[in-house]
Amino acid sequence: MVEIEDIIVSFDVLREKFLCNLEACKGACCVEGDAGAPVEEDEVSKLEEVLPIVWEELAPAARAVIEKQGVVYIDEEGDLFTSIVGGKDCVFTCHDEKGCCYCAIEKAYREGKTDFYKPISCHLYPIRVSDYGRYKAVNYHRWEACKAAVLLGQKENLPVYKFLKEPLIRKFGEAWYEELEIAAKELKIEN
Repeated sequence: MVEIEDIIVSFDVLREKFLCNLEACKGACCVEGDAGAPVEEDEVSKLEEVLPIVWEELAPAARAVIEKQGVVYIDEEGDLFTSIVGGKDCVFTCHDEKGCCYCAIEKAYREGKTDFYKPISCHLYPIRVSDYGRYKAVNYHRWEACKAAVLLGQKENLPVYKFLKEPLIRKFGEAWYEELEIAAKELKIEN
């Protein structure tokens, strides 16, 4: 583990390789699993603000879920997640003509319709951040749905932290990321 400003980073974030391969997985991370995407409290209002912008992109079933329970739900442990359709699909998930999933919020961001990219947990995936009060833990999440991304990352020799540079800076700041890069270089010298 590496500690930077009370944020503990797993060695796996530095050593493991990863590069999304959307052609292979078809965006499975948006529709697989049994919960929506983790959401931070300050993101709820952003999701509500972007909703009218993406509303027409959303599937009728997703709109029905949102109308009934809103853009997020609280699980039994008190954590916030994006609402889901059919026990798995994020309500903001859409599909293109090739059957590939995409995020309606990210699409609106890329089209200049909003300044909200998407929930940070989505942007950071396959990293998961756990908050333990005094410190945060940054861990690499392994998932069979992302096997093609691991293989492509290995082929391109792209570590998880480099693949996720932009969202890591979004979450923790540029100075923090520079410290992470220094730590990664130092670990390579020792290995």
